[in-house]
Amino acid sequence: MGGIEIRELEAFLALAEELHFGRAGERLYVSQSRVSQLLRSLEGRIGAPLVERTSRRVRLTPLGESFIGSLRPAYDGLRAALDEVRAAARAEVGGVLRIGFQGTVDDYLAKAIALFEKECPGCVLELTEIPLSDPFGPVRRQEVDCAVVLMPVREEDLVLGPVFSRQPQTLAVSVRHSVAARESISAEELTGCQLIGVGAGGVPGPAPTYWRLAQTPDHTPELRPIPAGPLVNTLQEGLSLTAADRGAMLLCRSTADYHGRRSAITFIPVDGLPPSELGLIWHRSHVPPTVLAFARAVKGITPGL
Repeated sequence: MGGIEIRELEAFLALAEELHFGRAGERLYVSQSRVSQLLRSLEGRIGAPLVERTSRRVRLTPLGESFIGSLRPAYDGLRAALDEVRAAARAEVGGVLRIGFQGTVDDYLAKAIALFEKECPGCVLELTEIPLSDPFGPVRRQEVDCAVVLMPVREEDLVLGPVFSRQPQTLAVSVRHSVAARESISAEELTGCQLIGVGAGGVPGPAPTYWRLAQTPDHTPELRPIPAGPLVNTLQEGLSLTAADRGAMLLCRSTADYHGRRSAITFIPVDGLPPSELGLIWHRSHVPPTVLAFARAVKGITPGL
């Protein structure tokens, strides 16, 4: 197709029907500017404008009118072929999919689950919370088929699928903490906070050091030391210790929003830290079709994947 991407064609088709960039974006679950970017790319590949844009209206050029007439039946045929093969794939995807998750099921994961259940109605989905202190063990022991874990992931025996839910970091502190009334703090101010770490029984858990330090850094971006607090095995343990003012805990914004109703804890945005991200992982030697179907669902709800 001369380098033309399907997404560019979808944007043009939606715009040709809506004649409005905003409504076309809503149909495609992308921003108005993304529709404009896709259209410009398509027009660049073709070498001529397909749409006339003014401050008051959007309409197709004569070339755009001609192109839509030939594109629509070809695109409909392609979609029909894709729907047919997807239906065949769904018929093969059955049984049970066991998904591990850490802490909470955020909006991104909830949407992916809903899409997966729509695409694979014959599959039973089971959700299992996995310990913060052992993010990779349940996948290796085949206690779950795949897991949604906090990034980073650098394990050679595991496959890292889609990465999603990019969120700014917050600091969970007791309402009695010295920074509790602040609207935000800088990463350098973490030197005044004991950070609750990931472990079990007071010792570091099986999670690799690089992963534990990503969740609970021991120094600021300017290499100033951050005091270590108690170690916890689960998110609930960490929140309980936070409420008791035994330390502070770094959490992504969506987790903070979910637990924001706790009257004993407040959540403060932290400036200067890398955002938190989630990744879908599975073992290289254990890849049931349901895992790949769920990976497609995650990509389906995540713009840009």
